[in-house]
Amino acid sequence: MRLTSTSFAHLAAIPTHCAFGQPNGQGGMQFAENLNPQLAFHEVPEGTRSFALICIDTDVPTQFEDVNQAGRELPADMPRQGFIHWVIVDLPADLREIAEGSCSVGVVAGGKQEPMGPDGSRQGLNDYGGFMGDGDYYGYDGPCPPWNDARMHHYSFVLYALDLASLPVEGAFTAEDVQAAMAGHILAEARLTGTYAIHPALHGR
Repeated sequence: MRLTSTSFAHLAAIPTHCAFGQPNGQGGMQFAENLNPQLAFHEVPEGTRSFALICIDTDVPTQFEDVNQAGRELPADMPRQGFIHWVIVDLPADLREIAEGSCSVGVVAGGKQEPMGPDGSRQGLNDYGGFMGDGDYYGYDGPCPPWNDARMHHYSFVLYALDLASLPVEGAFTAEDVQAAMAGHILAEARLTGTYAIHPALHGR
């Protein structure tokens, strides 16, 4: 199975309009259009009954004292951790494309409570709720790495073809919940990774 996008190429820069944050022209950050990227599914295995999709940034700092602090820079080699940007399940088995902007448009204060999505799909919590501290953030919210981070961030969109029509997760489910529920039911997976940074020396690379 393969996952591709017309919004960005594998290991290339994610466009600013698909990000949560963008440079403000003064060395800091401002909100961006926050459109979900276009994604296309190819070579889907026989027996697929639904898909699940998770997007994770694997380059998030583990120490936050100097994040977005003027006169400070986060070194590229500091310890890193994951941050979930999107988790969506029960994507129909006959789905072959998620159009750009069809699941997310703009930044919503307190998080999207009923995000758009393909018919029948359900969207879980991303990690912005814990970071922003102002509500539960469901669905897609794009890249917004610290503006003073010297490390390029990598965002992996991982598509799973499942032998289940509906994944047994309920309510405010997380990527961790989905990973546990998918165990033993994954027919194939595909990964598409894009890059993004707000740091003036890295943005747009």
